[in-house]
Amino acid sequence: MAKIASSLNKRLKTIRLFLCDVDGVLTDGTIYIGGTREVKRFHIRDGLGMVLARRAGLKVGWVSARPSPATTLRARELGIDHLVQQGDHTSKSAAVETVLKQEKLTWGQACFVGDDIIDLGPLKRCGLAVAVGNAVPEAKAAAHYVTRNPGGHGAVRETIELILKAQGLWNAFSEAYSS
Repeated sequence: MAKIASSLNKRLKTIRLFLCDVDGVLTDGTIYIGGTREVKRFHIRDGLGMVLARRAGLKVGWVSARPSPATTLRARELGIDHLVQQGDHTSKSAAVETVLKQEKLTWGQACFVGDDIIDLGPLKRCGLAVAVGNAVPEAKAAAHYVTRNPGGHGAVRETIELILKAQGLWNAFSEAYSS
């Protein structure tokens, strides 16, 4: 990856909580619905990235405005610490505020990855705001970093690698899997 600017590197080092939207960030935004089933496509490297983030000591959570059994299943498989599927009843900022209180963390210690206008509240308040490469212009404008990868295609993994590398935690994983 390219050299990271000093101001971004400082933000990356303070992160203790990784949060993201689901549809359009962990998926490419496509939902297949037929009969009584919903199917979503998740990127496997994003999943491993979140597992590694948890192993490195970060808390990981998803904040979605759209409840989904497919999302619940994937979160359970990955051992996600916080899954908020709120419907559109409260703002995502309020949902993130609740998670921050549970973890006894501040907005400055949180990363949020989003892709659309519904994500602007957390993007404008968190210590590290990330928009996926194919996010809407408003999300990109609110972000400290825009991923090279689009949502559902490794953008989450890209972000987690940046965080873990800035915190000096990435090489241990690389070495552990090299034997």
